[in-house]
Amino acid sequence: MQRHVPPSPFSRMSHAPATRRIVARALLLGDRIDAAGLERPDTISTSPLAFRAGEGGYVAIYRFGVAVLAGLTPLQEEELLRQLDLRVVGRRERRDDETAILEIAPDVEDRAPPGGPIQLKDDSPQRFLVVADSLAKTVSLARDEREVNAVFDVVEPFAAELARRGRPPWKRRAMLRLIGQALLVQHRVSGRIAIDEKPDVLWDSPDLERLYARLEDEYELKERAGTLKRKLDVIVETARAMTDIIDADRATRLEATIVILIVAEIFLTLYQMWKGVAH
Repeated sequence: MQRHVPPSPFSRMSHAPATRRIVARALLLGDRIDAAGLERPDTISTSPLAFRAGEGGYVAIYRFGVAVLAGLTPLQEEELLRQLDLRVVGRRERRDDETAILEIAPDVEDRAPPGGPIQLKDDSPQRFLVVADSLAKTVSLARDEREVNAVFDVVEPFAAELARRGRPPWKRRAMLRLIGQALLVQHRVSGRIAIDEKPDVLWDSPDLERLYARLEDEYELKERAGTLKRKLDVIVETARAMTDIIDADRATRLEATIVILIVAEIFLTLYQMWKGVAH
């Protein structure tokens, strides 16, 4: 008969700690979120406003319209979004979102492997803020990329008509609207979202610089922002060129109309003089 040997406590201690997984979601709710007055005793950051929620969960609210939720149940997420609903300015019918799996394991190095879960040593507030910043920026860039592509779809027919007929379309107001849309996106990217700026948490936790750099590379934040800026420059320059052509064409037609009126006035005067002499 085989004798049962109980496992040694040292063998149990040698096992690696269990890995936990947390789902983090970045939701684009609108153009802006007014977070004034939402401060709580468990606040972990004021810029952006971030606090603990549920059992081990976090929430970060960004003024450019994004909320990042991590470790919340569906009911907790629904309740939080209901509270934020009245604070959203420029609410969007379509909610863009970006989801990431956070894999927490004390014996791993912070990294963001391509296509895989984001691996973190722990679920500290500082690491959450670094991850939340990247997720908030990428979901905002997705919105701006979609809007800029839609503007490109409008600009292309105008340019094609100019190339085919040699004359611009008579829609100066539409051109000005395109310039306005492009300027709004420029303002969001360079002003409120500030893709090139690092999160404030890195000032107090410089050891997380590498994690942020890896997330920045994984989501291609700088490359996408650079591409977006170049597209915006093309749109603005194209729209301005077309409005200049339309204005010049209008000025030419106005000058021609004035010349015609002057010639008509001269002929009318000569006719009246001839008529007076004839009598």
